[in-house]
Amino acid sequence: MSFQLLAALAISLLLHAAVLWWNVVEFRPPPTPRLQAWLPPLIRPAPASDEPLLKNTLSSEPSPAAATPPPRPATAAATTRAMARRQIEAAQRKLSQHLYYPPEAVARGIEGEVRLLLRLADDGSIVDVQLAASSGHAILDQAAVKAAYAMGRANWAQSRELILPVIFRLQ
Repeated sequence: MSFQLLAALAISLLLHAAVLWWNVVEFRPPPTPRLQAWLPPLIRPAPASDEPLLKNTLSSEPSPAAATPPPRPATAAATTRAMARRQIEAAQRKLSQHLYYPPEAVARGIEGEVRLLLRLADDGSIVDVQLAASSGHAILDQAAVKAAYAMGRANWAQSRELILPVIFRLQ
């Protein structure tokens, strides 16, 4: 009886070893995707003046720029928009230093866009970070929030709140 038990054990070990060997031989790791997390570029408006870049300074004719009235001062709304753009660009530059693509999201092929709402104190420190719009994947949302808290301060910011877009894409 013990001989039969030993024979069954030996046969079982051989079968298990064959199955494990087969899996090792057939296994090929998936190709690793290139990682890239980036922030969307901001669209810069065209310059307000229609003045040509090169002027003819030798001509005796008056230049068309001299005939036109001087440009009117920028409106308060345009100035505010330009300041907001500069603040967001500065925040995106600083956030990119702390942003990482979570390895689990890479393994699962998850992509998305997160919009963060940053609340700032008087001294520029980040008081609160909330999701203004989720990517639909908690892992990307958490990575963006952690990176925002890691920024620490936003000394350049003149407003109390910023909405910051963060895009995660695999390439």
